[in-house]
This record gives sequence, C-alpha cells and structure tokens, in this order.
Amino acid sequence: MNTSQLVAQHLPFLRRYARALCGTQSAGDSYVAALLETLIQDPTALPRDVEPRVALYKLLTQLWNSVSINNDTDPGAVAVRGEQRLGHITPLARQAFLLVSLEGFEEDDAATILDMDVERLRTLVEQAGRELADEIATDVLIIEDEPFIALDLEGLVESLGHRVTGIARTHNEAIALAQSKTPGLVLADIQLADGSSGLEAVNELIESIELPVIFITAYPERFLTGVRPEPAFLIAKPFQPSTVAAVISQALFFERKARPREQRKTA
Repeated sequence: MNTSQLVAQHLPFLRRYARALCGTQSAGDSYVAALLETLIQDPTALPRDVEPRVALYKLLTQLWNSVSINNDTDPGAVAVRGEQRLGHITPLARQAFLLVSLEGFEEDDAATILDMDVERLRTLVEQAGRELADEIATDVLIIEDEPFIALDLEGLVESLGHRVTGIARTHNEAIALAQSKTPGLVLADIQLADGSSGLEAVNELIESIELPVIFITAYPERFLTGVRPEPAFLIAKPFQPSTVAAVISQALFFERKARPREQRKTA
C-alpha cells in the first residue's frame, strides 16, 4: 500500500481525532490538512519504523504539538476554543486520553505515538480523566430511536453525574423536549425512527441554543469528509461506554472553557 492509499484509508479517523482534540471541525481539519501537505512535500516524513496507522497519528501529533493553527470558521463556533487547548489542561494528557479512549489504541501504540513509555502514558490518562471530571453536571437530551441503545446511553450519562432531560425518537419529539427544558448537551443519532434526521433536529436546535452536540452513528465516515459543515464530536456504533464517557468530557470541557467566567458561575 502506497502513502496516498494509506492516508485515504485512515483519513476520516484522523479527522475525528483532530476535531476532538481541537474542539471544532475547522481547526481539527486544518491540522489534518497540514499533515497532508507535509506528506506531499516530504513523503519520508512518515515514520517507517512503526505500524502505518501509528505512524500517521504520530506525525499528526508532532504537528499538533509544534504548529499553531487558528482557522476556526465553523458558523457559531467560539474562535478561542482551539487556542485554549494549551491553557486549561495539559496537552499531552488530553492526547493520551483521546488516543486510548476515543481512537482505541493499545497502550503500547499510544505511548509510541506520544514518544513516551507506557507508565508515563498511564499517568497522563489518569491525569486527564481527573481534570476533565472537574466539569459541572449538566442536563442531557438523548435523540435515539433504538430503545436499548437509548437506555444504555441514559444509564451511562447518569453514572457520569449528569441528568437526562428526556429521550426523543423523532425530530419533532427532540424539538419539543428541548423547548420544555433547555439541555446543556445533546447526544444524537443521525437516522431516527420515523425517517426523520437527528442532524436536522440538531441544526434546528442550535439556531436558538448554543450547546455541544455529540453525534452517534453507524456510518461515521459519511460525516468525516471535511467537505461540508460536519460534527466536531462523532462516535461510531457499536460504541464502547468508555468512548462515550471520554467524548462527553471533552465536549463539555470545550463548552465550559469557551464561556465567560461570570456565566459559568450563574449556569
């Protein structure tokens, strides 16, 4: 497999990782674009002494740690979110946390990506978990038409200390529930029971409410193309509870840090 084929195979998931790391689609995609430009200019930049997927994430990590890219053009996004990554939580800790919890790397591979030993990696993952857990509890709206999945998500959300305001199976139910009690976070499936779209429901909600949204879908690659406005936070079905927990913490981290201090005190 040549370099272009290798990158094409892993590109959607590199976008997923970069978006979660930066907090927005545009900032994350900018780092992936920088990765592609680096490889075009110097194909030998990709480490050859490790497994190809590990090599790609290792190069992306090197870029993220060394290059400041501020290209946040998402409609309604708060421009400082990507920049705040260095000021509010140890960057290496968040990288370790996401590599293990979101991208599913084994500890050995995650340690290789971050150029450290496994013991140091474990310490960083624990550190990130503690720092992200400092977020206050919030109200969560679940938009999911599969009853068992909805119940699993409800139990997980409540185990993390959050409150579920309701479970919607259709677009109209989602709008009605959000209007009756404004959520602080939305977990949304893409395709709903009556053929309606969770994506459309969320787009309608965020016209009047600014809040983080995590999409959960069996077809994540369809929403990681980098072409149109797409989710910053995306989880693939079937999901691991640890992955959902990690992304919830990450989404709330960016939402809290982007708000003025006085608003956080009164929220």
